[in-house]
Amino acid sequence: MTKDRRLTSQSEDFAAWYTEVVQAAGLVDYSPVRGCMVIKPYGYAIWELMQSALDGLFKATGHQNAYFPLFLPQSALDREAEHVEGFAPQTAVVTHAGGEELEEPLVVRPTSEAVIWPVVANWIQSYRDLPVLLNQWANVVRWELRTRPFLRTTEFLWQEGHTAHAIAEEAREEARRMLAVYREFMEEWMAMPVVTGEKTPSERFAGAERTFACEALMKDNKALQAGTSHDLGQNFARAFEVQYQTEEGRHEFVWNTSWGVSTRLIGGLIMTHGDDQGLSLPPRLAPYQLVIVPIWKSDEQRQSVLEKAELLRAGLAGGVRVHIDDRENMTPGAKYFDWERRGVPLRMEVGPRDVEKSQVVLVSRTASAEDRKRFVGDAEALATIPEMLIDLQAGVRREAERRRAENSVRGLADYGEFKARMEGSGGFVYAGWCGDERCEQKVKQDTKATIRVLPDPEFRSEEPPERCLCCGESADHEALWAKAY
Repeated sequence: MTKDRRLTSQSEDFAAWYTEVVQAAGLVDYSPVRGCMVIKPYGYAIWELMQSALDGLFKATGHQNAYFPLFLPQSALDREAEHVEGFAPQTAVVTHAGGEELEEPLVVRPTSEAVIWPVVANWIQSYRDLPVLLNQWANVVRWELRTRPFLRTTEFLWQEGHTAHAIAEEAREEARRMLAVYREFMEEWMAMPVVTGEKTPSERFAGAERTFACEALMKDNKALQAGTSHDLGQNFARAFEVQYQTEEGRHEFVWNTSWGVSTRLIGGLIMTHGDDQGLSLPPRLAPYQLVIVPIWKSDEQRQSVLEKAELLRAGLAGGVRVHIDDRENMTPGAKYFDWERRGVPLRMEVGPRDVEKSQVVLVSRTASAEDRKRFVGDAEALATIPEMLIDLQAGVRREAERRRAENSVRGLADYGEFKARMEGSGGFVYAGWCGDERCEQKVKQDTKATIRVLPDPEFRSEEPPERCLCCGESADHEALWAKAY
């Protein structure tokens, strides 16, 4: 960042802009351990709001929270790898503890199937014990070579859902249901529109029979896989011998699902709504939805202005998250700059004249220039601010939807044109795919673009593509192509 505190513009260098924003907005700090991040209080407050909303949605669909150990025996991970591709290249392994070499190495969890199912298998005796609907809020470790705060770090926070069912169809419905829950959260809370669909076989989670995902378009026109849900079939049940007795007395393996989102969502929030001024938060996930900046020049003015600010804060308490910025030795302009950089949706300015006139100045982070600043009476402010926040939430979502629509192309059939687009503006391209993995890999090698999902019906084009984008043969699918994080 330059000395005048100007952020690198998004158009100049989006990656540099992102790195500067997470620092300037007070979201993260560097860790002594390479690839790990310290989430500062303001950043963690965003995660807590996300966690609270998601936790409510999970519990409303019948899931219960549990917690399983951070460590798992190496033999458990090896047992899993006999049936599905393991996480061996990304694992961190503990070989010594208590001053001695361990008899068996312990793996720091990269995901928790190998520690959950050997235990939960003992909880399941018959069909009466099913379904098992579990969720865990935890940290995991995956040894990443290239890291970026929130988007890809060695240790990160997430939730992981794990369920067991008596019949395959019920597991398939569960995987789809949780994808819909993720979409609801991303669009209603994050104001981040997503395309849902199924991953191609080459992009599935290791061990899954089907993987479903939510894909969002960031402001640099790259896709972000924001959440995934997996129909695991009986692969993990067989690996860990998770069986139940049917009503007829037979012993059958259960059918599993898993699904998860992580602190990567904060990265998605930043890159969906942020601008050259900094972070911009949708009200539902803003730690402070309104910041009151009192302005004074004398001790007498200070007292009257702060009294009014506190009355306004109290009048909004319970429905709006309000903070009074009464920091000394800091100009009002510096405070405005600080809170705009940190993405607060609404700012209220209260000075001596506002006390005399029973009014306040309201400034919106995202409104158009002509509507950004308004003088509002005290009573009107108290009555309308909750509604303003609802309108601002809807407005940032509409803007994200508009931007995605402007940067999405349908019916593209010319491979040369597609390659030019991926080298240039990028964005979402809906085009045909023959179903051959060789075409999928060729496109990836030529352009670095991948099939993000085979879109669900509501996202498909009215006229389905007839030819494969790559080879020109008949298209079996419409695919959503994009470069991605």
